[in-house]
Amino acid sequence: MHVQIAKNTTPKTLKPGISRRIAHLDKLLTAVITFENGPMEEPDPPHSHPHEQITYVAEGELYFFMDNKKHRLQQGDMFMVPSEMPHTIQTITPKVVLIDSFSPVREDFLKS
Repeated sequence: MHVQIAKNTTPKTLKPGISRRIAHLDKLLTAVITFENGPMEEPDPPHSHPHEQITYVAEGELYFFMDNKKHRLQQGDMFMVPSEMPHTIQTITPKVVLIDSFSPVREDFLKS
């Protein structure tokens, strides 16, 4: 399917207060991740993956941590993560919506 209508799509609950919807082609995956469990008291543990990632902040505010730096981001901001670079976030508003794009496709997202 080449069109995904949000109201006709059930997001996958990852854990209480965090859900994800995905769309993908052969070489690109986009995920809309909604955090409704904020603000977080502490950042998530850092993680890395072989995928390149670009993230757009669609709603809310968060701290983004990468390369020993902390960045305060808000709606309209973006961040880029090279392959295998450890990074994490900490939400600072009750709701944050991120639009993540990954290349290559994150097969782990398709299985979960």
